[in-house]
Amino acid sequence: MCRKIKTRFNFDPPATDQEIHDAALQFVRKLNGTTKPSKRNEAAFEHAIVSIAACARELLNALETSHPPHSREEEAAKARAKNLSRFA
Repeated sequence: MCRKIKTRFNFDPPATDQEIHDAALQFVRKLNGTTKPSKRNEAAFEHAIVSIAACARELLNALETSHPPHSREEEAAKARAKNLSRFA
C-alpha cells in the first residue's frame, strides 16, 4: 500500500475533501506508475482521481463505529515520536 495514504476514518475533525483528493491522487499515481500522465492520458488520469475521491467520500460517510473519534493532534504526535525513534 502507498505509505503516503493515511487513515481518514473516525477523526475529529473529519477528513476534508482536499485530503480525500490527495489520497485518490496518490492511489492513481501508484496504479499508473507515474506522477504525471502524458497529455494523451491526462483526461483519464483526472477522471480516475475524481471517481476514486467520490467513492472514498461515500465510503467514509457510510462507515460506522462505536469508538470515539481520534484526535488529529494526538495521532500526529504519535507519528512524530515513532519517526524520532526510527531515525534517531
